[in-house]
Parts: sequence; structure tokens; C-alpha cells
Amino acid sequence: MSNQKDFLLFQGQTNPFPFLIEIDRAEGIYIRDKKGKTYIDMIAGVAVNNIGHNHPKVVAALKKQIDQHLHVMVYGEFVQTAQLDFSKRLTSLLPKELNCVYALNSGTEANEAALKLVKRVTGRNELISFRGSYHGSTHGSLSVSGNETKKEAFRPLLPDVRFLEFNAIPDLKQITTKTAGVIIETVQGDAGVRIPSKEFIRELRRRCSEVGALLIFDEIQCGIGRTGKLFAFEHFNVVPDILTLGKALGGGMPIGAVISSHQHLKEFTYNPMLGHITTFGGHPVNCAAANACLEVMENEINFDEIERLGQLLVDLLSKEEEIKEIRRIGMMYAFDMKSFERVEKVVHKCLEKGLISFWFLSHPDSFRLSPPLTISESEIIQAASIISEAIQETS
Repeated sequence: MSNQKDFLLFQGQTNPFPFLIEIDRAEGIYIRDKKGKTYIDMIAGVAVNNIGHNHPKVVAALKKQIDQHLHVMVYGEFVQTAQLDFSKRLTSLLPKELNCVYALNSGTEANEAALKLVKRVTGRNELISFRGSYHGSTHGSLSVSGNETKKEAFRPLLPDVRFLEFNAIPDLKQITTKTAGVIIETVQGDAGVRIPSKEFIRELRRRCSEVGALLIFDEIQCGIGRTGKLFAFEHFNVVPDILTLGKALGGGMPIGAVISSHQHLKEFTYNPMLGHITTFGGHPVNCAAANACLEVMENEINFDEIERLGQLLVDLLSKEEEIKEIRRIGMMYAFDMKSFERVEKVVHKCLEKGLISFWFLSHPDSFRLSPPLTISESEIIQAASIISEAIQETS
């Protein structure tokens, strides 16, 4: 039986039409399959491999930690250097209000913990999110996500969740003294790269402070350099009460994190004790990778270059008449076309030509790009050429 047939038989599937590329190796912005075909990866594992595949500093950190120890105890009981070094580096890069890290296994787990934390700190029940949002697929994260099609089959979900219009300042009046917390993607990803106004984000911060609700910025997809700054909230000069991270944080390894104040996170230690627990969260190998990833972001990533090359790709592809609109921040892109059918044809033609692009769950009329931030100018030009050819050849 072939590997592809085994894959479809033995592994649980997420969609009826997977790409079925049989992976051999990946390095930098390239993925090679077992037949020797090389692909330009313009998705980076959906905004995960921001520093490229198999970055040597991440690989070295992994090997070093593996030689020392793997899992030794559930999170929070033993002092482990990998966890501590990661937490110190991460908080050193953040505003002083965000000075304490709770490491978890993934982004959606980080959001689950954040939702519990706002209820624990405020003693309130109501959660507020925004239409078009995506915060994960577990029950709590799904409850505060805006895609009704994805939610309907799994109801009942969390009660007392209210949805507001994204980027609509008048709606913010619905945040009241009953609200425990407001969760928002600083830049909406799955909705098709929706960038809020600075005025909206600042008014959201003001309103939360006014009524005593905690503000959660979900930067699982838009954080760790994706928007051209290390954290997307830096574009708005607003600091959340809680920040959630995942995806790119581990440099290719699975990790999530809730970051807040020491005072807030201490609430998980009493009434009840062990208010939030995780066995593998903060796994030392993944923390070592995350620490190395942050070191690379600090010392090797040129954010001005991300902006320059990010705009270059827009300039090259804006010549295509079939692309109705391009939304971009940093190297986070949405390209609107007239229908999902057109998007699907373009994505598959790109794949045939050796370039990996993708689509959005909640905005099917667009294709998405989120290349490694290490991509060069010549690689941007080559990628744009392939995408243009794919659009023209499928029209």
C-alpha cells in the first residue's frame, strides 16, 4: 500500500482533499518531497516557520536540550532551565505589564487558559469576541470564534459569549461591567487579514479599562514578526492585559504561551489550587526551541526589510487584473479573487509549479500567503512570477 493510501487510512483527516505532498526535507523557504521535487513554501506551515525551516540555531538548541533531559514533571513543579530561559527572554521583549509567562502546548490551549483567567481575575462570566474571528478549535476557543459554519455541529458551546463587529467603534459600548474579558486578534487572520484602525484598538483599550474588563490580544498567527514588528500590538501603541502566542513561537516546535502580569497569573494558584494545569505545557525541548527562535528574531531578522519585501510582492502581483484587492501587513497577505473556484484553481496550479499557497477557512474567495520572514528579494520575485503564471494559465 502506498504512503498516500496509508495516510488516508490510518491518520484522522481534516478535509477531503489534502495536498498529499510526501515530505522528505525542509530548509529555509524550501520543502522537498520524496520524489525530489522542491517547493517554495509561501505559507510557512500557516505562519509557523517565520524564521524558515530547520533554522540551525533552533536545531542546535533542540539537540543540546535532548542530551540533557526531556519531560521530567508536570508544568510548574520543577525548576527547569529551558523554561526559565525562555520566559526571561520573552518577557524581556515585552512591556513591563506583561512580566509573567505560562507555557502551554499550543495556541488554542493558550486561549483556553486566557478565557479562564479573565473569569478568575474579574469574577465575571461574560466573554466578548468579534465577528470573523478565529481563536482555535477546542470548545472554549471555538466558542469565541466567529465562523458559525464551523461551530454549528458542536453546540452547545460556552454560554455568555457576545460578538461585536470588528473595527466598529460604536459596538464597543456593549462592553460593560458584566464583561470578564474581550478577546481579539490584533490582526484578524482567518477572516482574510483584517487590520483594525489605531483609533478602534485604542478605544477598545480605553473601554476595557473603564469597565474593568480584561483585554486579550490573540497574536497566535499575527505575532512573532509576522506583521513586520515582533508583536502586532506594537503597531497600535496599546498593551493588552493578556497576550496569547503560539504557531511561530517555537521555531517549528509546538508551544503556546499566555503572558500577563504576575499578579494575574497567580490567581491560578488558589481558590482553587491548580486552577489551570498542563502535563506537557512548557516541555523543555519546545522551550529551548522557542528561546532560540526569539534569539533569532532579535538578532537576525531585519524588520525594515520585511516591510520592503512585503510591499514588493504586492507591487508585483497588483498587476494581475483578477486580483480584486490585496490586504497586507508585514508578510501577512490576503489576495481577493472573484470566487473560491478561482482561488482553488490558482492554489493547485501554484502547487503544480512548485509553490505552496493556501486559502482561508472563513474567507474562501481569497488566497493567502505567509512566507518565511527570511525570504530574499530574488525569491520574492520568483514567487510572484509563479503566482502570476498560475493566475494566467487558469483563467
